[in-house]
Amino acid sequence: MQNVILITGATDGIGFETAKMLIALGHHVIAHGRNPSKVAAVVNQLNNIAGEGKAESVIADLSDLKTVTAMIEEIAQRFRKIDVLINNAGVFNAPQTITPDGLDIRFVVNTIAPYLLTTALLPLLPKTGRVINLSSAAQAPVNIEALESRADLTKTESANKTSALSDSDAYAQSKLALTMWSRYLGQKYKLEGPVIVSVNPKSLLGSKMVKSAFGIAGGDLRLGADILVRATLSEEFAHAHGLYFDNDLERFAEPHGEALNDDKVKQVVNSIERLIRELT
Repeated sequence: MQNVILITGATDGIGFETAKMLIALGHHVIAHGRNPSKVAAVVNQLNNIAGEGKAESVIADLSDLKTVTAMIEEIAQRFRKIDVLINNAGVFNAPQTITPDGLDIRFVVNTIAPYLLTTALLPLLPKTGRVINLSSAAQAPVNIEALESRADLTKTESANKTSALSDSDAYAQSKLALTMWSRYLGQKYKLEGPVIVSVNPKSLLGSKMVKSAFGIAGGDLRLGADILVRATLSEEFAHAHGLYFDNDLERFAEPHGEALNDDKVKQVVNSIERLIRELT
């Protein structure tokens, strides 16, 4: 059966490698990116892979929740249903780390936009569908104030649009927040589906983000893509509602302890939902 699979951040890194593997297996991949010409080139590459698979594209800047909402509407109109959503797109550093809405770009792209995509696309996903969220071994306790903080960009100290958090702190907090809501929604929809699971694809793989952040070549991206293909298709993940798969350990494992704190998880979810209501 040909599955319809939406992959965010599919123009390079693990996302692109995963898209290539899924196309080769005969699936229909919707490749997301924010640069139209780059996305078009990637879709052309994917459609040149031999077999029955095919690729199409959607464009959106995930740091702008209004454009995410527009992309959701486009997906609903063009595709009617999707079988799997892979929330792969992520950001570690950026020239400007505060978005035009005054939020830290790591929280927006890595945490809030995937939550919006997931919850809005649930009606398009079957009971047997899957949502796979790219987590990380880098996880740190979530500062609710930092998550909700709205910088006043009219003030001099905010004019350079730089977050008060370090890149590593913001990234680690955003990835734990993603893992927290994955567990929350996974448990919430356990009986009716789809499966919602978070996955650490493996530390320090050779993505553009790792090369930029750490100045190293990194490991083979196919190791990360392989676990995402397994999470997409294999029986191993068929009942992984709310679980966390750590590919460094190559097994399901406990996430950071804060992800198991129901009160803190609910605080994070409430903050995300409040921001989405305000910004969309």
